[in-house]
Amino acid sequence: MTEMVHGAIPAQVGDPVLPRWWRTVDKWTLSCILGLFGIGMLLGLAASPPLAAKNGLEPFYYVQRQAQFGALALMTLFVLSTLPPQTVRRLAVLGFLGAFIAMFGLPFLGTDFGKGAVRWYSLGFASVQPSEFLKPGFVVVAAWLMAASEDIGGPPGKAWSLTLAVLIVALLAIQPDFGQAALILFGWAVMYFVAGAPMILLIGIAGLAVLGGTVAYNSSEHFARRIDGFLSPDVDPTTQLGYATNAIREGGFFGVGVGEGQVKWSLPDAHTDFIIAVAAEEYGLVMVLAIIVLFATIVVRSLLRLMKERDPFIRLAGTGLAAMLGVQAMINMGVAVRLLPAKGMTLPFVSYGGSSVIASGIAVGMLLAFTRTRPQGQIGDVLLSRGRGG
Repeated sequence: MTEMVHGAIPAQVGDPVLPRWWRTVDKWTLSCILGLFGIGMLLGLAASPPLAAKNGLEPFYYVQRQAQFGALALMTLFVLSTLPPQTVRRLAVLGFLGAFIAMFGLPFLGTDFGKGAVRWYSLGFASVQPSEFLKPGFVVVAAWLMAASEDIGGPPGKAWSLTLAVLIVALLAIQPDFGQAALILFGWAVMYFVAGAPMILLIGIAGLAVLGGTVAYNSSEHFARRIDGFLSPDVDPTTQLGYATNAIREGGFFGVGVGEGQVKWSLPDAHTDFIIAVAAEEYGLVMVLAIIVLFATIVVRSLLRLMKERDPFIRLAGTGLAAMLGVQAMINMGVAVRLLPAKGMTLPFVSYGGSSVIASGIAVGMLLAFTRTRPQGQIGDVLLSRGRGG
């Protein structure tokens, strides 16, 4: 834990992989991820037994599966975080292509599991949601294109990345999954802003997004129903939002007590999309604030380290991954307290779900690889030396 007190130590050439990884990785971010996963397991013990009983399974069936998913996610996170950025980029491109192709097959081979949106492939023993794996791959590919456009004679990478983002948003709208579509657009806009996009262009894109939302509201009953429920001044107590709102209110500051919550018996998605309601009811505002602090620490720590990065690709990709992780958490919690319309989005590392946990492990593994300390001058030193040379 030396870095937490004295700062990171640059890697030495020829060091063994594991000692080099331990000295250069952001231990604060790693600790926060482990903390979030631990909280997810704790909340899973409370939220999943009612669902297991309903489906005729062992009481801790879903907890055991979450532990298996989590172990695989943490292993993936560790392996990716030990790799150099160039190798991470190659793997991300391959993963993106696989997820992108899988997205095209969803309308024909996918299933909705009775939720009204075709987002999954059913494998019998498990299900896979391609959009979860598409997000980290898209961030890296878009960052690569944007960085390449800065090279002399480079491709029009910014335009290509926008075209790719629009195509992905269209595929997500078909499902429909407007929450993930908004997340893709947000991640792209953050990277484009960091890459030096003119503000007027970003405002124009935001206007197009509002126009797209209006069209979706008028053409999609699924989307319109969620927006109407969000805008309604009254909350139906028998809906998911109604149950979640009541659970948060009942929890107060310290919660009603471990295992004493009632929302898990009413909410069908208490272990996934509305896991924060279980946390608020049983452990109170204290637990919710702890989760917020952990996510905020990951994002802020990552951005601070990326500010010192000289490589534009690493800086853009890391910023996109950190921003997307933070905003997904914000959306999930915002839905539970009615600050945002329902979007069917998980809380990374905390909610139950194989695709969500493993994809989050991939994203944070990449982020840790990009934010590792490397033997390089800080970008401020480089700019200062250039100024003196001029």
